[in-house]
Amino acid sequence: MRKIVALICIFSLTAPLVARQPVHAKHGMVVSRESHATDVGVAVMQSGGNAVDAAVAVAFALAVTYPFGGNIGGGGFMLVHMADGRSTFLDFRERATKSASRNMYIDPATGKATRESTQGYRSAGIPGTVRGLESAHQKFGKKAWKDLVQPAINLATDGFEMSFERMRIPESAAKLSQYPDSKRIFLKNGVPYEVGDTFKQPDLAKTLSRIRDVGAKDFYEGETARMLAKDMADHHGEITLDDLKNYKVRELKPLEGAYKGYTVLTSPPPSSGGIGILQMMGILGGTDYTKSGPGSAYALHYEAEAMRRCYADRSQYLGDPDFVKVPVASLIEPAYLTKLRASIDRAKATPSSEVRAADPATFGLLPTESHETTHFSVVDAEGNAVSLTYTLNGGFGSGVTATGLGFLLNNEMDDFASEPGRANMFGLIQGEANAIAPGKTPVSSMSPTILLKDGKVFLVTGSPGGSTIVNTVLQVILNVVDFHMNVQEAVDQTRIHHQWMPDALSVEKTVPPDTIELLKQRGHSIRVQGVLGDVQTILVDGGWVQGAADGRGEGTAKGY
Repeated sequence: MRKIVALICIFSLTAPLVARQPVHAKHGMVVSRESHATDVGVAVMQSGGNAVDAAVAVAFALAVTYPFGGNIGGGGFMLVHMADGRSTFLDFRERATKSASRNMYIDPATGKATRESTQGYRSAGIPGTVRGLESAHQKFGKKAWKDLVQPAINLATDGFEMSFERMRIPESAAKLSQYPDSKRIFLKNGVPYEVGDTFKQPDLAKTLSRIRDVGAKDFYEGETARMLAKDMADHHGEITLDDLKNYKVRELKPLEGAYKGYTVLTSPPPSSGGIGILQMMGILGGTDYTKSGPGSAYALHYEAEAMRRCYADRSQYLGDPDFVKVPVASLIEPAYLTKLRASIDRAKATPSSEVRAADPATFGLLPTESHETTHFSVVDAEGNAVSLTYTLNGGFGSGVTATGLGFLLNNEMDDFASEPGRANMFGLIQGEANAIAPGKTPVSSMSPTILLKDGKVFLVTGSPGGSTIVNTVLQVILNVVDFHMNVQEAVDQTRIHHQWMPDALSVEKTVPPDTIELLKQRGHSIRVQGVLGDVQTILVDGGWVQGAADGRGEGTAKGY
């Protein structure tokens, strides 16, 4: 029976999307990857909480119901815009430990990177999620902290019905089975749970109960911290009690730009996404790329060429701003974007080697996090909004469940350049700007973004998808602003992706064959794949809040 379910789910990812309508609500909306978490967020707002309260509760709930990407053992970015005009960006990404070093994953005998950056205890960076959520709550929240954590505890204690897409255990069973607590918790007698089984997590419930009662201090200095540090020491991991105690959330100013009458609030470094979004908007805004309509070969050609140029810049210049100077102003300066725009040939693809011809060993970085991230969006009745993307990096992170604690550890250290100057498993070249260093944050593609219209929230969006995130978020915005789609159409519209290197244009299987042929005639090398991204988006217009969960997954939109 399990094989049949898996085949059905795989088929659904490659089948054309069915036209749907957005979910409408009068007051507030939550759109997330998993229905229990969405329900939790709506209930928090209905009981008097604001969008930040709801986001905190949703994030904790996803750590229970979607451990494939939801987490308390990972980290992420939260973009907040409050109705009173305040905006902030919280960077609670995982960080390298005090013991981390540039070549810590290089085998001295071979000079090559080992698998220790992708799996096992040594692959984990210092988790930031719990402290990040608490920081947001302390700054903006209205409801009591315990009321926001309790729904996740209930889900972990009482359990919930399993689905293939909700847990996605079968595809990661081999990795999970290598670690005792992961095997005990996520597999039943050594095999994945069946669809319809009830899944309970008592160890995680106990950890969440301590976080409810003590706050983030438990995770970073209390019993949970001590248990995690001991588990690390017992298994040759890198994270110590001091690493946990000294972890700090960075509060940054969002990047701000303008596009066709809208204010764009997006992600600053160490995200590589906000700069790319503003660059591509600046390039495309001065063209007639929309003239043949959405999804036309002409529009897709222009979008791909903008992507190609901006990803070349991203590979060269992006890094942790605490360690490298990122020329943000220069990269989004109008005169520079005009120059990039002028270099696009309307009828022919530009070879990536001509966009930036250089010795690959001198290239900077291209973020390489896996696709198994998750995003959710929240808007409340007052007009406050949260766009939050967080991750364990790979699906189920490192595969390790911390002994006795019930939560999975990230494998975020693989987002660094383990071998600067060499192509990684995705064909992406990374360099010294993203080399490992103590206390450093790896660059990320995560790009939570909010658009304002006349100072009020208009669009809240974001996506998982590794290096495809930036282009995915951009295309949803373009579909709404330039092609005047409703929010569900904008999310479900077929997508493309170009990341400069390798020199190939990825297109979803829903792109028509004749369009693909026209793109090939323009000189694009085409790669057809299943899906790109998994966007959860909210649009506020005309007194109504509209939510759109991406048809590429099991996401849900619910309002009140």
